[in-house]
Amino acid sequence: MNKKTNIPDKIEKEEIKHIDKEKTNKIEKNNYFSYNGQLKIENNQLVNQYNEPIQLRGISTHGIQWYGDYANESIMKTLKEEWNINLFRIAMYTNEGGYLVDKTLKEKVENIVDIATKLDLYVIIDWHILSDNNPMTNIEESKEFFKEISEKYKNNKNIIYEICNEPNGGTTWDNDILPYAKEITKIIRENTDGIIIVGTPMWSQQVLEAANNPIQEKNIMYALHFYSGTHKEDLRNNAKEALKTIPIFISEWGVSDASGNNGVYLDEAEKWLEFINENNLSWAVWSLSDKDESSALLKPGTSKTNITDNDLTEAGNFIKQQLINNK
Repeated sequence: MNKKTNIPDKIEKEEIKHIDKEKTNKIEKNNYFSYNGQLKIENNQLVNQYNEPIQLRGISTHGIQWYGDYANESIMKTLKEEWNINLFRIAMYTNEGGYLVDKTLKEKVENIVDIATKLDLYVIIDWHILSDNNPMTNIEESKEFFKEISEKYKNNKNIIYEICNEPNGGTTWDNDILPYAKEITKIIRENTDGIIIVGTPMWSQQVLEAANNPIQEKNIMYALHFYSGTHKEDLRNNAKEALKTIPIFISEWGVSDASGNNGVYLDEAEKWLEFINENNLSWAVWSLSDKDESSALLKPGTSKTNITDNDLTEAGNFIKQQLINNK
């Protein structure tokens, strides 16, 4: 008998067990779209439909024209159930053999969106500019794509639109990215008022430029990308300053250097994760692929139908543990 409660010990233990199970179930349930619903920005913070702060944590594909076969229901289900992701990012390159030369990639994007929706995950549709540098270069194709995709999925509240991955090559915020983002946002807003992520200059690192002249539209977030072997405290300090003005989404990061290669840098990755969690930032890590580079999560030759711990690279093992530990 517990003298404080006058409840027999056995019954009390069963009650505690029941409460713990309820708490665990609630945490698991709260991790996914079906509970959180359409996201929005309140007081510079990403929140769910109940105005509760939320942190999305997940995995980005590599270019789906090369490694898109890994984005299938079997593997995505494993990432949800065994890795604890609540977010999946679809990197649809525009150049490099991507959408601009192969329009069937839109069907691949739609297939992955449908799988993510079935699995109760949030999903980022990423217009992955890279060698095309400036989002204005292919703005007409972008308008067409986002008009079609946002109209098709206007009733899907789990979709986040990332409208320009990594502007670079001298592209500036005021002259290039901001006018582009205004045009694309207008098109998407005809169908949804959900979250839109806008890339920032210099491969989505110069978040302060966006903070100095943000888009006057609700539910806009700004991309920050980093690779722990290259980007360190200076970039974190810039992000900290930018967060005073704008909401940031880390829509791509990795444990390699900026090339995607040359070792893993876990000490610096830990510092980034500490910063991320202190500021409740959402993130997607690069990449779900078996490419022979250190940022890839899978070893070369990994099965496209099933992944086990034996298939994971050093990066893959590290990231899985962060997700499992809810870090």
